[in-house]
Amino acid sequence: MLLTWSVAASAQQSLEGMLKERVLGNPDATVELIEYSSLTCPHCASFHKETLGQVKKEFIDTGKVKLVYRDFPLDGLALRGAMLARCAPEDRYFAYLETLFHNQDAWTRAADPIGALGQIARLGGMSKERFEACMADEKLGDGILQIRLDGQNAHDIKSTPTFVVRANGEQKKVIAGAQPFAEFEKVLRPLVGGS
Repeated sequence: MLLTWSVAASAQQSLEGMLKERVLGNPDATVELIEYSSLTCPHCASFHKETLGQVKKEFIDTGKVKLVYRDFPLDGLALRGAMLARCAPEDRYFAYLETLFHNQDAWTRAADPIGALGQIARLGGMSKERFEACMADEKLGDGILQIRLDGQNAHDIKSTPTFVVRANGEQKKVIAGAQPFAEFEKVLRPLVGGS
């Protein structure tokens, strides 16, 4: 029953709702870790598989840091993956991202990558009709590309993943690449206090 409701609810999402900022953690945290990532980027997948869990445990789950995820698709397939995640119910967004990053090799190298995305969508409870409507939503695709362009213009993003660290609205540091946890700790710890 809940699954049916969430799929029906996702079909009613507005374009504005699908494109709104996605935040993991306490939305009121004063320290922001803004991630610019592409779903087809192997380095981005490495960050999500190897480093994000520890960043989440140490900083996000404690309420001290929020992760703001911003799409930065490097190709058409990454754009389709980003569209899929944004068509999911908002409370499932990060679960879709995690699935897409953790299974990146499988769906990006499939003989039919869009079909593989469709399979992920159905496993996540999205109907075939909703998935097809999502993939055909040009305004959603344009909105995601605008997020990329805004990031490029505001922060001179040139590669993925790139992380912009801000505290109290002020940019403090840019971390480029899938760095180890120690690099994130070195930057975040002084901003949140503690040793």
